[in-house]
Amino acid sequence: MNNFLSFRNKSGTVSFQAAKKTLMIFLLLSFISILLFILSLSIGSSFISPQAVVKYLFGYGSGEYDFILNTLRLPRVLLAFMVGAALAVSGLILQSIIRNPLASPDIIGVTAGASVGAIIFIVFFMGTVSLKFLPFTAIFGATVVAAVIYLLAWNKGVTPIRLVLIGIGVAAAMKAIVMLMIVLSDTAVTTKAYLWLTGSLYGTNLQDVYSMLPWMVIFIPFSLVLARTVSVKELGDDVAAGLGVKVQTQRFLLIFISVALAGSSVAFAGGIEFVGLIAPHIARMLIGRSFAGLVPISALIGGIIVVLADIVGRTAFLPLDIPAGVFTAGIGAPFFIYLLYRNRNI
Repeated sequence: MNNFLSFRNKSGTVSFQAAKKTLMIFLLLSFISILLFILSLSIGSSFISPQAVVKYLFGYGSGEYDFILNTLRLPRVLLAFMVGAALAVSGLILQSIIRNPLASPDIIGVTAGASVGAIIFIVFFMGTVSLKFLPFTAIFGATVVAAVIYLLAWNKGVTPIRLVLIGIGVAAAMKAIVMLMIVLSDTAVTTKAYLWLTGSLYGTNLQDVYSMLPWMVIFIPFSLVLARTVSVKELGDDVAAGLGVKVQTQRFLLIFISVALAGSSVAFAGGIEFVGLIAPHIARMLIGRSFAGLVPISALIGGIIVVLADIVGRTAFLPLDIPAGVFTAGIGAPFFIYLLYRNRNI
């Protein structure tokens, strides 16, 4: 029995295969995402029936829920899903090219670097420079820290465990810098920065969604273009080079994609941690190790995790609105300890 479906255009210039199991899991997760999307719009300080939500989304609503849905909930849910998807794909890329199950943008310090860049913008440039530049400062900070970590870990090559350990140390240093800037800042800036650092989606608007969307549309499909390269690189650099892969160039492109996705996520949602660690592992348990299949599956799982965390954060402790990052960290920290124990002999 053929377990794959083949796709080819008429000219034969584009062709690929997709595992039937991967397609089934993708459709199932997509269905779960849609249900979760409707649920997230329904529940909150005021409950709106799912039927009313569906009618509103299709343009048949009466308008009485326009402010709640269109202004308060819809942008928040959309951004939560996009941030989760971006963090998941970023973590998947790092785990694949480093060949270490412990790698993720927050564990090895990339997210902390993005936080430094974003906090510098918030503290020194907020109100004087357009917020459109916030993602670029976050990505610049993430890029600089990623380069520093890689250089510090280099000793006739880079071993996975050395990269992770140095990344943890650099992340701690970056967090100390962030806290120092917050302590020395004005009270208004401190409050905003501290809320942002915990990974909150509070106050999200449609402009944030529109600003985050290009990063998703460009870089996640770009990672799929490099999928074959990643699969070959997992066999080792020597094997990949022998098969004609430009190892260093492809590694640079993949790291840039990972940094861009993690940096843009931090810019719009703050320090939501461990999503990039958990989502790729769940995806591998579902479909195996095919990178091309793992990208969309990890993205869906990451989106589901952050949306679920945000739902719990804004509904479980009403009238308080708990940042989603609190719940992702609560799940991710024990999972990270488990991975450290399982891979203690690496």
